[in-house]
Amino acid sequence: MENQGKKMLESAQALIKETAKNLGFDEEIIKRLIEPEMICEFSFPVKMDDGQIKVFKGWRVQHNSLLGPYKGGIRFHPQTSREEVQALATLMTIKCAVAGLPYGGAKGGVLVDPKKLSSAELERLSREYVKKIAHFIGEDIDVPAPDVNTNPQIMAWMIDEYRKIKGYQSKATFTGKPVAMGGSLGRTEATGRGGVIVLKALLSELVKDGSTKILSRLNSSLTLLKQKVSKNFVLPSFNNQKLKSNNEITIAVQGFGNVGYYFAKIASEAGFKVVAVSDSKGGIIKPKGENMEALDIPLVMECKKEKGTLAGCYCAGGVCDTKGGKTITNEELLELPVDILVPAALENVINEKNMKNIKAKIIIEMANGPVTEEAYEYLSKKGVVIVPDVLANSGGVTVSYLEWVQNKAGYYWSEEEVNSKLEVMMKKAFEAIWEKASKKKIPLKQAAFEVALERIVAAMVG
Repeated sequence: MENQGKKMLESAQALIKETAKNLGFDEEIIKRLIEPEMICEFSFPVKMDDGQIKVFKGWRVQHNSLLGPYKGGIRFHPQTSREEVQALATLMTIKCAVAGLPYGGAKGGVLVDPKKLSSAELERLSREYVKKIAHFIGEDIDVPAPDVNTNPQIMAWMIDEYRKIKGYQSKATFTGKPVAMGGSLGRTEATGRGGVIVLKALLSELVKDGSTKILSRLNSSLTLLKQKVSKNFVLPSFNNQKLKSNNEITIAVQGFGNVGYYFAKIASEAGFKVVAVSDSKGGIIKPKGENMEALDIPLVMECKKEKGTLAGCYCAGGVCDTKGGKTITNEELLELPVDILVPAALENVINEKNMKNIKAKIIIEMANGPVTEEAYEYLSKKGVVIVPDVLANSGGVTVSYLEWVQNKAGYYWSEEEVNSKLEVMMKKAFEAIWEKASKKKIPLKQAAFEVALERIVAAMVG
């Protein structure tokens, strides 16, 4: 994983350097955009249930604070590395700037397989980690949150330990907490919901006159999608307004965890036709003649929880049929003839090996870095519209910001109010990127990085 983390870091830094040079920034500014402001690397002991002491390695990388306090999750993973954590902190700086949030970027990590720990060991690990970073974080300094293999319960342990160390309560120091401890309503669904908001904003632009300025290499399949969208699309809000019932805009979602599930569920509620989903073991479709039937996403989840697998959960129209569908691999899902592809699981799943087989006209990057640079270049030249991860999956950090605001104000919003604020902020973030992409006739990813770097550099003094 160290090599992979190194590659991820080099890729992120190269993209920032290239974008900064295109914007005419000098070498010293580029250095400030690339180099982390602080890297905390440490080892810490944890008592195991059998009485033995085990030593773990941890990091907290604070990349950039020009726009505000550092912001970023903490991951527990058996293959994480300093390079990976630094790369993710760098990308958090970009993501927060893209989302228009008053935050810089950070990330934390512990080299551990949490699945091998008991609940008590996991709690002790979480508390010992906080002891190492407590003097480097704070509600106006650095605000951690959950990431891979961490969750609201772990945040609860961490904020309790932080309170003991500091001697006072500071709910706003951590986000992604349980609601009872000051967490925000709507946070669980936020990343998936944000992705659907961006998708709807993109489609609404596609139906406007002159919107094809951004799509200088518009291929025939995307032209057909535009016609389909124009015929069926009504921009929904969250008052249960849906796409027309004859809508045929098809979506395949790879990944059925928190992000993928809620994207699929909320997209279905908005009237999109989600025809394929998958988890780490594989996926499912329900063929209907030459087409595929829309899956009933909440029922699929119920079935999966009951069976422990997606296989056989061919749920559609309120009914689950164990024989009416077909299992597919994750690789096959990516190559389905759908309008919109949503990789919401692992990085680098769309690469030089399968890029020529991708049939979707739009890709929404809900996972971090699901499309390699080679595949990105190839698909962009083909006219595929790729919504970059730094925009598509920024709904989570946006609602984390709303949680932080609520904690600092001591005033809490309803879930409907949170969702409404998320929609406004995500649309605003998308519009800034779409405007730059249209004006300069560049891909959305390049536009996103340009918008982010311009915002960060504008905050530099001297």
